[in-house]
Amino acid sequence: MALNSQVSFTWVGHGTWRSRSAKGKELLIDPWVMNNPGAPANMKTVDKCDLMLITHGHFDHIGDALEIARATKPKIVTNYEISEWMASKGIDRDSLIGASTGGTVDVDGIKVTFVHAEHSCGITDGDQLVYGGLAAGLVIEFENGYTIYFAGDTDVFGDMAIIAELNKLDAAFLPIGDFYTMGPERAAKAVK
Repeated sequence: MALNSQVSFTWVGHGTWRSRSAKGKELLIDPWVMNNPGAPANMKTVDKCDLMLITHGHFDHIGDALEIARATKPKIVTNYEISEWMASKGIDRDSLIGASTGGTVDVDGIKVTFVHAEHSCGITDGDQLVYGGLAAGLVIEFENGYTIYFAGDTDVFGDMAIIAELNKLDAAFLPIGDFYTMGPERAAKAVK
């Protein structure tokens, strides 16, 4: 899906997206790829990833993060707790950028701002549930200024209007699952 002539997005399935930036950087958002039943067979492998973004620690958003990170060595932007968990699993700390709500990080000209989301964030690690910090949405500003709001898993909340006020958004990616997240009717309200 080309929402901008220089930035493209491909839905992999569930909450996972791939994007190519204006300068050719390969992004992977919420990397549940290999065991994602919604992912087409030709998308179940990731050969290149320059920047991995993770909104929260549930398996259907972090599922293949460790394997893909080991294979492709991307910069990884996520919350602090998930970055620490990934480091404990052997991911190079130099590739991890832990952030929190309100913070903005710049990775090679791509700015990622963490914003509020109404969702939980535990990480299933073997038979343990590990605290994963706070779930987040992301405002991603690409090198050419094209800016999206990637809500992650969330319900609609009043302060979504502030996200729009603070950022010149060109597009919004909202969940519509209606079980763990808002459904289509609530998402329609969110875009107003």
